[in-house]
Amino acid sequence: MQAVKIVEHGDTDVIEYGEYPDPDVGRDEVLVDVKAGALNHLDVWVRRGLPTLDLEMPHVPGSDAAGVVVATGDDVTRFVEGDRVAVSAGVNCGECEFCRDGDPTLCVNFHLLGEHVPGVHAEYAAVPSDNLIPVPDGVDWSVAGSSCLVFQTAWRMLIDRADLEPGEKILILGASGGVGHAALQIADYAGAEVYATGSTEEKLRYAENHGADYVCNYEEENFAEWVRAETGGRGVDVVVDYIGAGTWRDSIKSLAKNGRLVTCGGTAGPNPETDIPRIFWNQLQIIGSTMGTPGQVDDVMELVWEGTFEPSIRAELPMSETARAHEIVEGREGFGKVVVRPDSEL
Repeated sequence: MQAVKIVEHGDTDVIEYGEYPDPDVGRDEVLVDVKAGALNHLDVWVRRGLPTLDLEMPHVPGSDAAGVVVATGDDVTRFVEGDRVAVSAGVNCGECEFCRDGDPTLCVNFHLLGEHVPGVHAEYAAVPSDNLIPVPDGVDWSVAGSSCLVFQTAWRMLIDRADLEPGEKILILGASGGVGHAALQIADYAGAEVYATGSTEEKLRYAENHGADYVCNYEEENFAEWVRAETGGRGVDVVVDYIGAGTWRDSIKSLAKNGRLVTCGGTAGPNPETDIPRIFWNQLQIIGSTMGTPGQVDDVMELVWEGTFEPSIRAELPMSETARAHEIVEGREGFGKVVVRPDSEL
């Protein structure tokens, strides 16, 4: 089969598209004929290399995809040939204390398809049946293949971890990015008063059209000072910050007393300066969040399938142009997701 391959860690020139061994289907796995996938910023980090990653090369990346079931392992009962499915990338052991307690995202062996093990950006992918969800007829493949990771991540962050309530004020940084544009829609759905940042007028108009009540161009003004001014000096109840080093201190400054900062990443750097006195004096909470439980995935994806939430597609490319897809994500071009489809599907 044809697959996207990272041949070594490095710049975009380490990405290839070519022949790769057909996957073997395990007893609990499903063979998926991939119709569309999508990039996340995670794919950029995997390509560059992370201290905790020790990957066998070449590595097939990709944590988002959707397609049609073409074969099932002997132990699979949830799916049959011809079913439409989408990938939910979080893998757990099912046996540790956290899995048994009902939250597999806390699994001591939690890992992601495409990051720690081979991913799904190929013509075919063998995926554990527990990592697939049904896709209704009529849902476009680009939507099905680009939604699951960012919407489950944003849903868990806001609805579960931050416990966002109607009428609360929330600041979403990078509202035009993958997780950001999902969080924007979810915050509006939850009845919050939504503040959002972006770097261009086009991105700010997008944010306004997708749920933001107030917008700030962070290239032109300090967003923490803007938030304080807009809220009469109070600050917001919740900040979503998955950017990290460049924004962390101002995110903390943006919070009201007893506010919550929730994060799922650090795309601009993992080790920011912080502000301990402000954290303890204002009794702030710093909350981490990773992916979503199966129930949370089902809840949010039902809203995607019915059209309440919708991923914005900033570009759609053949998998042979995955290097260009990485450039779009790294360069923060446009807003939303970058979809990649097997060349044989175009």
